[in-house]
Amino acid sequence: MSGSPAVLMRLVASCYTVSERAGAIVRKVLHSGELGIVEKTGADDLQTLADRLAQQSICASLSRRFPKITIIGEEELPAEEIKEEIIESGLSEEILLKTCPEEYSDLKEEELVVWVDPLDGTKEYTEASRCLHHRTEARHQTKGLLDNVTVLIGIAHGGRAIAGVIHQPFYNYELGAGAALGRTLWGIPGLGAFGFELQEVPGGRRVVTTTRSHSNKLVTDCVDAMEPHEVVRVGGAGNKIIQLVEGRASAYVFASPGCKKWDTCATEAILHAVGGKLTDMHGNAYRYDANVKHMNSAGVLATLRNHEYYVSRVPQSVLQALKSG
Repeated sequence: MSGSPAVLMRLVASCYTVSERAGAIVRKVLHSGELGIVEKTGADDLQTLADRLAQQSICASLSRRFPKITIIGEEELPAEEIKEEIIESGLSEEILLKTCPEEYSDLKEEELVVWVDPLDGTKEYTEASRCLHHRTEARHQTKGLLDNVTVLIGIAHGGRAIAGVIHQPFYNYELGAGAALGRTLWGIPGLGAFGFELQEVPGGRRVVTTTRSHSNKLVTDCVDAMEPHEVVRVGGAGNKIIQLVEGRASAYVFASPGCKKWDTCATEAILHAVGGKLTDMHGNAYRYDANVKHMNSAGVLATLRNHEYYVSRVPQSVLQALKSG
């Protein structure tokens, strides 16, 4: 393809580097020990300085380069001057060299909606900080907690998730001082997904991943109905999708209205890029238009393979409790 890269490829290339800048901010705040925690709706719904700075960095960086896109971020932040040092202007050359799928090649900036979760897994992030700074004997626990933390940037067109970036700021954390921290996964349906090795759960085992900290009877009843061989409870929507694509889980089951569009836009796009599927508990797709409600009120069901089996196992009580739409 001659000429300059398509708008979508330039936007994804920017999201890639922007997510890495946000990840660096997330690491810096953690190690400072000054998290600046604010409760949004309660003790299980927290916002930290890292959430605020990472979102400012992502939104300001993207809107400077792509002024016509619509950006919707998780955090409601007051308008304030953005420090130049948190602006990221780079583009991933690797992504720019790839050919945009034909169906997306003529998209315009103003047609695209970007959904941003600047720090997915905030609860685990704050727990890790406490372990790191206040409980010396529990420092070994930070590794497991920090695996849950991701930066999510999803791109939608016509209500569909068409590209996604997941950055893991603390990947390789267990290697200690001197290790290169962080990795970035990205994908576009019709092109593929990159930054990881796609694997499936061996032997056809049903391994269900679900919430670590937001469970209730509906959630556990639904997980049990899948007849899993194993249940993996982790934090963060981004981390759960990573479990699916790297063969540590075969389904992500969350029968509760807790997830939001910024949790699922990026993750759905990457999952679709490798042949997976993400729907509500009824098997219906979510939409990502700029004017949709933010809550995924009918739960989340995501799989790499055999989606229909998992949909068929959802109990009637769950379907009645979680109205689709």
